[in-house]
Amino acid sequence: MAHLMVIDDEGDIRHLYAAELEDEGHTVITCGNRKDAIEQLRHQQFDLIILDIQLDQESGLELLQQIAREREKTPVVLCTAYSCYKDDFSSWLADAYVVKSSNLDELKNEVRRILAQS
Repeated sequence: MAHLMVIDDEGDIRHLYAAELEDEGHTVITCGNRKDAIEQLRHQQFDLIILDIQLDQESGLELLQQIAREREKTPVVLCTAYSCYKDDFSSWLADAYVVKSSNLDELKNEVRRILAQS
């Protein structure tokens, strides 16, 4: 189906998202930090990126801005534990904003919706 990248500093979250999205038929690459994500973006095309806003000591919003500049056609879903970033203008560059939950239905629905539009 689609080639996805999950960027999150929490290993358990990366593993969970990858397993759930692979069960839906997608190929998933995971990255735990900005440096690894940029390296993957240099070498591969992705149909969609799932990005955490808090990446340890790094800003996912800054990475979102870089992705928007360099890969403007690659859709991004922000997935964060904090709903307060929805009001940050930088987050508006994303194609969707999902608050993390143990139920991944909202995330998977947004992925399906965005991929169907592509």
